[in-house]
Amino acid sequence: MAIKQIIEEIVAGKKEDGGIKQVYYVACGGSYGAFYPAKTFLEKEACEIKVGLYNSNEFVYNRPKAFGKNSVLVVASHKGNTPETVKAAEAGKAAGVPVIALTWVPDSPITKHADYVVGYTFGDDKDIAGEKTIVALITAVEILNQTEGYENYDKFLDGVAKIDRIVKRACKHVDKRALAFAKNHKEDSVIYTIASGAGYGAAYMESICIFMEMQWINSSSIHSGEYFHGPFEITDAETPFVIQVSEGSTRPLDERALKFLNQYGGRVEVLDAKELGLSTIDGSVIDYFNHTLFNNVYPVYNKALASEREHPLTTRRYMWKVEY
Repeated sequence: MAIKQIIEEIVAGKKEDGGIKQVYYVACGGSYGAFYPAKTFLEKEACEIKVGLYNSNEFVYNRPKAFGKNSVLVVASHKGNTPETVKAAEAGKAAGVPVIALTWVPDSPITKHADYVVGYTFGDDKDIAGEKTIVALITAVEILNQTEGYENYDKFLDGVAKIDRIVKRACKHVDKRALAFAKNHKEDSVIYTIASGAGYGAAYMESICIFMEMQWINSSSIHSGEYFHGPFEITDAETPFVIQVSEGSTRPLDERALKFLNQYGGRVEVLDAKELGLSTIDGSVIDYFNHTLFNNVYPVYNKALASEREHPLTTRRYMWKVEY
């Protein structure tokens, strides 16, 4: 069933109970980061609906009191077997809350606790418009449009239609730059990421899933607006940063951080959404596509870095190897 039809069914089912009042996005790691645009979208665009983004295990042990008959739960697990996320979905099902599960693997454990299962594209040749982040974002857009209404709905759909071509052109654009980055950073023991707005999730994912998990490089994702409230004190000529300069409403935050980095830093990799072609998407919805652009450009860098460091992205010390 298409997402539009799923939301129609949920909206109709909740009509007598007062409708949808809360939407909870729940996941771990990369899936948690992938939910960031959906969360940011509803925070900014909705007047009545409240949204929450939770780590799965925190949701299991620390659920909000509002979670109930007027809620919708959206969970995500790539292989559908993340234990904490499966438990979160089970909790939603037990509470009688509609559960939408996003997963790449059909018939995986999480699907047993979901009312609706939505797949997504994945891999080097994927259609970007069908990837997890966009699919999650569409759930948010449909919920808003079918309840409060969303005046930029058609412009959003136009953005979805354009994003695959934009991303694939951007990946080619950074190819040589990524090779240089890999050579310049292969010996580094720390790399920080900086970002803002709906695109912040991509910086978070790069920090925890790539630099820390897959490359064993110390890292932290820093919000551009928070950079000047502590983190900028570590800026010097040797400390490496990757900064995302988004298109849309939070661009001034990123430009302010970049200006300081250019003045006092010495090793700054800039990913600028304007340079990478995102501006062909309408300005009223462009904020919500930054994440998808950056998150799909990063792999060009990641593969080059892994190759240069002779540390495959599949290498793990603990994950899936020991009990945790």
